[in-house]
Amino acid sequence: MNPTTSLWRAGAVRTASALAVAGALAALSVSAQASTFRWTRSADLSSWDIHAQNVGVNNSVHRAVYEALVEYNSQTLKAEPSLAAKWEQLGPKQLRITLREGVKFSDGSPLTADDVKFSLERAKAKTSGFVVYTQGIDRVEVLNAKTLDIFSNVPNPVLVNQLTELRIMSKPWAEKNNSVEPKDIKAKDENYAHRHALGTGPMVLDSWSQDSRLVLKANPLWWGKGKYPTNLTEAVYTPIKSDATRTAALLSGEVDFIYDPSINDLQRIQQAPNLQVLESAADRTMFLGMDQFRDELPQSSVKGKNPFKDVRVRQALYQAIDMGTIQRVVMRGLAQPTGTLIAHHVNGWTKQVDQRLPFDAAASKKLLTEAGYPDGFEVEFSCPTGRYPSDEQLCQAISAQWAKVGVKAKLRTYPFATYFPMIQRYEASVYLLGWSVPTFDAYYSLQALLRSPGGGGDGNFNLGRYSDPQQDALIERVKTETDPKLRNQLIEKALLNEHKVISHIPLFNLITPWATTKKVQIPTRADNYIDWRALQVK
Repeated sequence: MNPTTSLWRAGAVRTASALAVAGALAALSVSAQASTFRWTRSADLSSWDIHAQNVGVNNSVHRAVYEALVEYNSQTLKAEPSLAAKWEQLGPKQLRITLREGVKFSDGSPLTADDVKFSLERAKAKTSGFVVYTQGIDRVEVLNAKTLDIFSNVPNPVLVNQLTELRIMSKPWAEKNNSVEPKDIKAKDENYAHRHALGTGPMVLDSWSQDSRLVLKANPLWWGKGKYPTNLTEAVYTPIKSDATRTAALLSGEVDFIYDPSINDLQRIQQAPNLQVLESAADRTMFLGMDQFRDELPQSSVKGKNPFKDVRVRQALYQAIDMGTIQRVVMRGLAQPTGTLIAHHVNGWTKQVDQRLPFDAAASKKLLTEAGYPDGFEVEFSCPTGRYPSDEQLCQAISAQWAKVGVKAKLRTYPFATYFPMIQRYEASVYLLGWSVPTFDAYYSLQALLRSPGGGGDGNFNLGRYSDPQQDALIERVKTETDPKLRNQLIEKALLNEHKVISHIPLFNLITPWATTKKVQIPTRADNYIDWRALQVK
């Protein structure tokens, strides 16, 4: 489930001006200590509020400070105890949690069942981005300081998996600091938890200057000290947007680790004697979404109707994409073309659902003609920059391929901080998204991407607002079915339905590279998270 391979490709190394490189490296100057971890990626966190926005950039760093009841083992990706010492399924709708003894928040206050109840209920709030993980949680009852019961309103076969993404916050700290409700990531107002943190994890937040520098310090009160191999005393994070500057920082020794190295620089990094590149077949699927809700698309040449409401148009865009060229030229082999919205790591994946429609420009033109667009049309295409490997180049390549069949995509690019709020406001006509599955179960994707938008996390990333009542009913059956064989048959049926209606255009599953010095020891994971418990700097 976590293969590491050598898939090196030749690539041109981009350069930057000496001034840009020198400026970025000066910002990175940190005293070199054996247990200081210095790292970078292109994007910074949008918030320290653990329930504000469910995106990988935030979640990966939050895990250093905040912990969940359950964690995945980095090698097996099986759920194992973390803040929970154990859990027991007392019935189809009742899960009993017994907390680990001796756990304290970094201010010295003890972890209690009241903190857990508060945190799970906070994750269900209207402003929370983590409602998708609270699906099925009806209520939480505290039995004593170390024991609580989680009751579901329906049987929930993946509740334990969902708990891996629900990190725990101190109730007294949140109440004292006006942070009972999660920050609304779509609004400008801030709560205290947006820029401050108090957790039980291996690190504590020392300082954060957004888009500039983040410093974490070792938590002397961490319960896992001595149980896990991490030896960090400090972690210093500096976001660097420029690919060339990130690479220069690693080559010069100013940083130890690049979370998102440029694909074009991998060969050069591999050839450096003190560096290494680690690859893992990730659970992140890249796809395109299309607005199928509005009656007319803004900034489109088609007036009075929405071409994406026609499945023939959606299929035409799908079959106009030459995935072989994108895999080879744009992604340099770090992509596995897919015909579905989940990777093979995820429960529910089958070869049948992963059959990709073939690239066929002639068929695409024919479909467009049949749909009433023989000359194609213009449409706005929204794309992030610096969020995914080669994301802007990917969008440019797709735009060029669509142009060959007459669809003129007006490409608009956005930095990470503004891209996600924009698409979550349903402002994009076509958008690129990379979707990982933290529960490693297909229901997570079915619920968030294919359900009609509604409450409780349903359709919360169905940003094209595709809606099919029959598909909704099928996904609802997946949600509560406890027989594994029947449940997987229902998942397959739902994914085959998606294959027919093409509410989204699947592209590929990422093969994710990390670039690091050889003094860093870090396990790669299919979910692409840093395991802060195991991270060592020698």
